[in-house]
Amino acid sequence: MGLDGLKEPKEILNCGNSGTTMRLLMGLLAGQEGKNFILTGDNSLNKRPMGRVGKPLSLMGGKIFGREKGNKAPISINGNKLKGCVIGTPVASAQVKSAILLAGLKASGTTSVIEPASSRDHTERMLKAFGADISIRGEFGRNVVIKSGGNLIGQKILIPGDISSASFWMIAASIVPNSEVLIQKVGLNPTRTGILNIMDLMGCNYEILDKSTIAGEPIGSIKVKTSNNLRSFTIEGDILPKLIDEIPILTVAACFCNGVSEIKDAQELRVKETDRLKVMARQLQKFGADITEKEDGLIINGQSKFHSAEVDSETDHRVAMSLAIASLLAKGTSKIMRADAASVSYPTFWEELAKLTN
Repeated sequence: MGLDGLKEPKEILNCGNSGTTMRLLMGLLAGQEGKNFILTGDNSLNKRPMGRVGKPLSLMGGKIFGREKGNKAPISINGNKLKGCVIGTPVASAQVKSAILLAGLKASGTTSVIEPASSRDHTERMLKAFGADISIRGEFGRNVVIKSGGNLIGQKILIPGDISSASFWMIAASIVPNSEVLIQKVGLNPTRTGILNIMDLMGCNYEILDKSTIAGEPIGSIKVKTSNNLRSFTIEGDILPKLIDEIPILTVAACFCNGVSEIKDAQELRVKETDRLKVMARQLQKFGADITEKEDGLIINGQSKFHSAEVDSETDHRVAMSLAIASLLAKGTSKIMRADAASVSYPTFWEELAKLTN
């Protein structure tokens, strides 16, 4: 098929609840000259900001349109001839960077992305494994450069387990008494393992086994046992892109640490599937958590004594799974409304939880 083999669809492309899908498709489709595409999503996705991708693509010559001056889906893309350029992104976002790099495959010349902090690098590793002319430059690898015109060659790839999904079991095993779990073949990409850094600060009892590398991606198994006297922690600054999706479950963990934990610089969480700062504070308070919401984060007083409650995922998959783990520490029987939201990223979550708790 190749880069020029995509066809104009007869129907609107529905990205469901996946912001990654929509943003990466915007980059991939922007350079499909003479072809038109419309992307939409569910009610939640159509409220999320897409201008952060549309604006840099426009600088490359992309023709991207949408609601609220191109910031909200449905998004219309008129494929156009793109030109390479240097783009500085205001936030460290792997989705934004990846969209620009995918567009760079079809742009003339060289495309360079400069981030304020290095974000997840799955796309760079994947493109390099497929044969793209891509290089990592600058301080802490914040500058990624890709040249167009290369031939990509198909590869055989094993998709490792997602550490963001594994994090629910890692934290559950750490805080639920007398627990032990072994999670096999988990991706250990260093741009994604910020949660392990925080688990180190907490004093969690874990080890990494069976390390290997597949298609440039490090993988391994993670064994976690219950930890006593967990320490409080602070999350801020450059580590945020490495664990942004794990903030909800780490908020649960903080409730059972000694002392006061704090999450800072996390404004990005307000434009996820929900405002995760507000939602996690609101829902965990129902269990009895002592949480204060700030503009850019949360302050969590530890050593909580949770009681049963009726809580609500508010349609956010990571909130649903975090509340499920929190309920394991609550005395009595709790109820989670709209629990099916977990299926967005982890369709078998409730089955796995039942296996671990029965």
